[in-house]
Amino acid sequence: MASVKDRRPIVLNALLWSFLLFWLVIASFPFLWTLWGSFKVEGDFFSKADWANALYGTMTTVETGSSFTGAAYDGAWVQEEFWRAVLNTVIVVVCVVTISLTFGTLGGYALSRSSHRYAFWILIVALIFRAMPHITLVSGYLLPFFQWNLWGHLPTAIIVLVAINQPFTLWMLTSFFKSIPKELDESARVDGCTTFQAFRHVIIPVMWPGVITTGLFSFLLAYNDFAVTALLLSKENQTMVPKIASFLGTTQTKGNIMFAVAAVVSATAPLFLLVMFFQRQIVSGLTAGAVKG
Repeated sequence: MASVKDRRPIVLNALLWSFLLFWLVIASFPFLWTLWGSFKVEGDFFSKADWANALYGTMTTVETGSSFTGAAYDGAWVQEEFWRAVLNTVIVVVCVVTISLTFGTLGGYALSRSSHRYAFWILIVALIFRAMPHITLVSGYLLPFFQWNLWGHLPTAIIVLVAINQPFTLWMLTSFFKSIPKELDESARVDGCTTFQAFRHVIIPVMWPGVITTGLFSFLLAYNDFAVTALLLSKENQTMVPKIASFLGTTQTKGNIMFAVAAVVSATAPLFLLVMFFQRQIVSGLTAGAVKG
């Protein structure tokens, strides 16, 4: 008969796996429930009489003849042209990530290799700006954008988002560069490389996971932003998050909440796929940034 000491690892593993399963269910339930409800009508998904209507689609069957319907997606994507918001979001995200990473890698590399005291204070100032609420930074841009007739256009939001995001990318990439020994730079220059060639051909390939990790966080900032895009973009140039908010309506205007549910699923699904695709690089990048070589 196995002793208590022998059985302890089995019991511990069972507890760990049970906790992991419980956590996965709790974490994934909101999205799975929203995904399920996006194929129902409002009378089922927000039923006050019986929550089970959202499971069986009682009113959905009465209204559409089936327990599932794609009316919410059709209304959001076709009727309300949610695809325009998706296209605007893609433009904003690509520009913000590209600009932020370009200046962030160059600036982070320079600061990480600098022996001057001002490099430290530049990072401190960047941290202060990063800690400020976004809304306080946006207010400073409103007046010149209105005076120069730039309000409402995508480049205005891109400029502000880059300004907000740049301190973060600078801090993260400087940390990643510091984890790479300076001997690599020196060896590359001994072999005949210029400083930029050493940076491009030797350093960047080594810290590529860090670039991907920083790029992902920059992507999430631009992708999920509401304050900047809601204040600086016109209705025609809205990105996804403000567009979803407009589906909810206001106290003066009736919205269609099922359009918002379908749009939320459409906006959230790419995030899952992106994280799953880059999961190895993200883990490697976070590990590299946490340990200084």
